[in-house]
Amino acid sequence: MKVTIIGATGMVGSVLLKVLEERNFPISQFLPVASERSVGRELVYKGKTYKIVAMQEALAAQPDIAIFSAGGDISLEWAPKFAEAGTTVIDNSSAWRMDVTKKLIVPEINASCLNKDDKIIANPNCSTIQMVMALAPLHKKYKMKRIVVSTYQSVSGTGVNAVTQMDNEQNGIKGAMAYPYPIHRNAIPHCDDFEANGYTKEEMKLAREPQKILDDRTFSISATAVRIPTAGGHSEAVNVEFLTDFDLGEVRQLLHATPGITIQDNPDTNTYPMPIYANGKDDVFVGRLRRDETQPNTLNMWIVSDNLRKGAATNAVQIAEYLVKNNLV
Repeated sequence: MKVTIIGATGMVGSVLLKVLEERNFPISQFLPVASERSVGRELVYKGKTYKIVAMQEALAAQPDIAIFSAGGDISLEWAPKFAEAGTTVIDNSSAWRMDVTKKLIVPEINASCLNKDDKIIANPNCSTIQMVMALAPLHKKYKMKRIVVSTYQSVSGTGVNAVTQMDNEQNGIKGAMAYPYPIHRNAIPHCDDFEANGYTKEEMKLAREPQKILDDRTFSISATAVRIPTAGGHSEAVNVEFLTDFDLGEVRQLLHATPGITIQDNPDTNTYPMPIYANGKDDVFVGRLRRDETQPNTLNMWIVSDNLRKGAATNAVQIAEYLVKNNLV
């Protein structure tokens, strides 16, 4: 299996390499790609040193799989070129997610819709992935009507410059600002750019992407996304109204039986999901399960996941694994 990682030296790219190695993904030839200034530099994968190559060189090699994690503009320009050369592209950016001709995949939920003709496959937004992982089995059983979600997102979701800003502020160092305000000891209700409707792009991703993944537009989602000073892991407070009533014990059983979900839900022992627990793990952690006592058929839940792993790198690798296992590349 000939594989290229576009953006191999970035935050998600580095985690991609780690996940590929941990899961022993079958690679016979590895072509790491980064910015032009990085070409010729070396990185280590599975104890072996590889030179970073230019995009054109990776394209000419006609890899079987290309995992893109270098931003939307790069994906829009280069993903079609790789696809035309016969490569299956798994894209981590938002470039193709809502394109009606491209599939938006969380493997545990909808990988079965993939076929050999899918040459550009979109990886969902990190906050979307953890939310739909927890909601998919409940939607199947009780049918969702409306979701209200508030996210508490790590600075790592913005990138290395945001992590540096937070570290600098914590240590009293003046430096470049990734955000318009300090993030240390602060919460910024502003993730991505604002759209004309007053919502941010991040909030609209949360509103639109789950409908596409679940192939159902009968439910609606209202989102508020907030950036908080944590180094890794996104958290979500989710209020979901169903068309039919539910039993809390059955909800726990459904979630417990879902691959990739870990229940942490015991108020008596102060057991609930937190980013510090999710860090470095692939599961989505769910807790604080309780009825909304203000209206019928409504559940409150708290969802936490490592945004660089299941929210990005691991989900992409799982897509690649599915493609290989089912001879789709």
